[in-house]
Amino acid sequence: MAATLEMLRDHTLFRTENLDEARDKVARVFCAHRLLTTSPDGRLNAVHNRVVFDDIALNYLDYGTDVLITPGELTSFFLMQIPLSGSAEVKCGSQEIHSTPGQASLASPTEFLDMNWHVENPQFLVYLDRTALEATLSELLQAPISVPLRFDLSVDTTSQNFLRWRSMVDVLLQDAESKELSLHSAVRRQLEGLIKTALIAGFRNNYSESLERFSRPAVPRAIRRAMHLCENSPEQPHTVGELALSAGVSVRSLQAGFKTHVGMTPTDYLRDLRLQRVHAELINHAVGESSVAQIAFEWGFTHLGRFSQRYRARFGELPSQTLRS
Repeated sequence: MAATLEMLRDHTLFRTENLDEARDKVARVFCAHRLLTTSPDGRLNAVHNRVVFDDIALNYLDYGTDVLITPGELTSFFLMQIPLSGSAEVKCGSQEIHSTPGQASLASPTEFLDMNWHVENPQFLVYLDRTALEATLSELLQAPISVPLRFDLSVDTTSQNFLRWRSMVDVLLQDAESKELSLHSAVRRQLEGLIKTALIAGFRNNYSESLERFSRPAVPRAIRRAMHLCENSPEQPHTVGELALSAGVSVRSLQAGFKTHVGMTPTDYLRDLRLQRVHAELINHAVGESSVAQIAFEWGFTHLGRFSQRYRARFGELPSQTLRS
């Protein structure tokens, strides 16, 4: 473990070389879990630093060796796991990623979590209370939520959404690392609220489309006509010119209107609709009924390599993994 990476040094919960002690003490603040070392000598060099706020807790955790960690369902909290170096295999529900400093993982409490942290893989963990986060979601929707909140597992740590979110978390982190918590409690509560809101709004989850519809300004009739054409037949090779003609506006006006009111280009909007339809069809197909290629072609994707890349970026897994799950 590189000493320069260690965070929250003045908030150490434990340091130990004993596997059972590490498992027990981590379980006390997170949840019961299975912990096994896969290193040849079975040695452990674990450290866990932690500071708790109201609805959020910041953690630095390093086991100093290869470990298998199986918490199962986290139940009461969400967990953003950000590798500071090295890598880990993280599986949550039907999604699985190779997590690195460039790809964090966001585990949801109702999905079964199973992980393999490799040696030299210290992680910065942000714990978020489930009740508080789902209450924030309900406030944003101005209605009770009908099903539990679930995030896409993969988080691109180079994205603007992540960088903005991380900058807010770092204010709490810097305050914790200043040896005494100096932020006024009212300021800290507001900051925690912003962190929770930014997490829900900035990272893809099963309520993202509802939130987008709720927050999206009224779309002009011309833009709505083009959107309806895409939604009614996304498998068709609609060109921007055809969409503009159907909307009764110029291509330039259509592109500007989509950017202002939809937040993406007409082409990106059509592609995202197609990806959603493919995703839904893969989920509902039994293995052997149709191949990924057949389904992709049916929805207008002709370059399978680019399709797979975009699908993985959108849903956090390869289309073949969705088909098998």
